[in-house]
Amino acid sequence: MDAKDRQIIRALQRNGRMTNQDLAAEVNLSPSPCLRRLKLLEQSAAITGYSATVDAEAYGLPVTVFVRIILNGHTEAVVRQFEQEISRVERVLECFMMTGTSDYLLRVVVADLADYEVFVRKHLHPIGSIGSIDSSFVYGVVKQTHVFPQID
Repeated sequence: MDAKDRQIIRALQRNGRMTNQDLAAEVNLSPSPCLRRLKLLEQSAAITGYSATVDAEAYGLPVTVFVRIILNGHTEAVVRQFEQEISRVERVLECFMMTGTSDYLLRVVVADLADYEVFVRKHLHPIGSIGSIDSSFVYGVVKQTHVFPQID
């Protein structure tokens, strides 16, 4: 991947609906080579898909919770079970394997505190291999972007 490919990606991260003509103009390419590069980025899975960025409050899930999980054990079976179960939970938007004191960090969206309680009781507790759940509620967003930084 070269600098021009990164320009294309950053432009699409800012506006995934732009036409190839507009994209080509923004990255200083003619349309045909721009489209060729775009198709190669998609075929190589550097671009994995396109989606809409939606306001969570307007959607009805205004509360974001970061949940730190520590498992009871770390056998292959315990880890596999947790990861399989958590991957099926729609309220979990992201699940990261972590170093440090927590095994996993989840980003969860809920309607309110009562909805979060239901989430914990219905989706986390039944997994069974969780030793500790530590939750932090987001009460403000300072910065949020989906555009990667420019690198040389």
